[in-house]
Amino acid sequence: MDFTQLLNSGLGQQIISGIGNQVGTSEKDTSSVIGAAFPVLLGMLQKNASSEDGASGIMNALKKHDGSILDNLSGFLNMGDTTDGNGILGHILGGNKSNVENAISQKTGVGAMDVAKIIAMLAPIVMGYLGRQTRNENVSNSGGLGSVLGGILGNAGSSSSVSGGILTSILDQDGDGQLGVGDVLSAVSGKQKKSGFLGGLLGSIFGRK
Repeated sequence: MDFTQLLNSGLGQQIISGIGNQVGTSEKDTSSVIGAAFPVLLGMLQKNASSEDGASGIMNALKKHDGSILDNLSGFLNMGDTTDGNGILGHILGGNKSNVENAISQKTGVGAMDVAKIIAMLAPIVMGYLGRQTRNENVSNSGGLGSVLGGILGNAGSSSSVSGGILTSILDQDGDGQLGVGDVLSAVSGKQKKSGFLGGLLGSIFGRK
């Protein structure tokens, strides 16, 4: 199941409503933030997994995040705990965490503080889902991990204006376009053009243009 199918499933609706209830955001706003954050987090995980050390670190983390969170998702959502999520975001995004929050806030119109809470609650779910998928497919190496991440990302459409701007703003700190943006977008979307990837995902899930 790729992430568009996941977010449109009953489980996806539970994630959206549960996080929205804890943060105090509407279903529409929560959906928008999750729809923008999910591919960014997966894209950064896939970039990290492209190196041997990065893949090893993710595989070690997945020993803890083995998918059991999905067996009692309501319990996790009702706690509203962001401690684990912020730790995960620190590992995935490094010093770019605030850039991610601000970029998603600008793209969705949701306040940065709410965005921070939403993605901190989302991060353990993303890791848990990835952990379950790797266990189901008996993944034990970086190649397998990359394949699973690609499968979760799925085949996005190519349209709309949200585009690769989020990843650009996250990675291109000095504005020269040279900080791995192309590599990340290539890892996330294969041969698809960066100018429509994230927008296509949002459009296909939420009808946003």
